[in-house]
Amino acid sequence: MRKLLFSVSFIAAAAGGVAAAAPQGSGAITGLWSTGSQGGRVEIYRCGAAFCGKVADAAPLRANPDHRDVKNPDKALRDRRLKGLVVLHGFAGGPSEWKGGPLYDPEAGEGAAKGYLALRGDGKLEVKGCKAAIFCRTKVWTRVR
Repeated sequence: MRKLLFSVSFIAAAAGGVAAAAPQGSGAITGLWSTGSQGGRVEIYRCGAAFCGKVADAAPLRANPDHRDVKNPDKALRDRRLKGLVVLHGFAGGPSEWKGGPLYDPEAGEGAAKGYLALRGDGKLEVKGCKAAIFCRTKVWTRVR
């Protein structure tokens, strides 16, 4: 099975150093998150009453800032720029767990209808995307700021 969500090199980042303490309250997940490899980062922000996340940076984007969503299965969307692309949408809940979706992996051109975010005690964020109840992938993100 192809990699699902957030095994993405475009939105993955190396987590250098110790995670900052996570802020408490309704905006506990807002900020910039490192997601695993290649220097990528996702910014989580308020979008109405929910939370969304967009691609903020990645090594491939520094090499080509105009990089496009070329692996999208919808040919009409392949011209979208990856920088600023919303990859998490409509997450609600808190103070330590949120549910929402859809989620999107631009490297694989795959999405997940449902997602789950869980703020761990160590300040890291577990990001889980599911295509179906048994087809899920979880990654751990580290807060940058």
